[in-house]
Amino acid sequence: MARYRGPKAKIARRFREPIFGPSKALEKKNYPPGMHGNARRRGKESEYAVQLKEKQKAKYTYGILEKQFRLMFDKAVRSTGITGEVLLQLCESRLDNVVYRMGLARTRRGARQLVSHRHMTVNGQLVNIPSYQLKPGDVVAVREKSKSLATIDDSLSSNDRVYDFITFNKASLSGTFVSVPERLQIPENVKEQLIVELYSK
Repeated sequence: MARYRGPKAKIARRFREPIFGPSKALEKKNYPPGMHGNARRRGKESEYAVQLKEKQKAKYTYGILEKQFRLMFDKAVRSTGITGEVLLQLCESRLDNVVYRMGLARTRRGARQLVSHRHMTVNGQLVNIPSYQLKPGDVVAVREKSKSLATIDDSLSSNDRVYDFITFNKASLSGTFVSVPERLQIPENVKEQLIVELYSK
């Protein structure tokens, strides 16, 4: 499965946000990477640079590579609704993202591993495709043989996130994707309109 394997601390510093989760490097050096560090004088970014940066931030946040992200954008364009919002809704409806939102993994990368390593089911059927698109009413659960995984216990013990569009039962390690989230329910700091403008050129 293709995914970003490069240095995560540099990416977090580039966007000045903990894209991949809590980052000690970002806390210590909350400025863009580079040999001149914070002393480098940076001119005003062009419109294209700002748009490109926002698209890259969204891709890194959700762990999606360019080809798949573009396909999702094309699907959003063909769908009913505001294109940028639909794009984020498609990202949020991915199985790996919902596993992460449920608190079964500390990061989306960890959630992808749970899915690809065959630890998750959807409506009782084993699904190992992280990009699998969930529909409202789908039940996501940890496979019976995988319920004793220490990584899941560790993640749940430190999770206090609650989302209106997802329900989760800690006792059964299962939850329901109740509805496609509205834009206000999506906490990610992404300016989706800039992505739409970039792809529309």
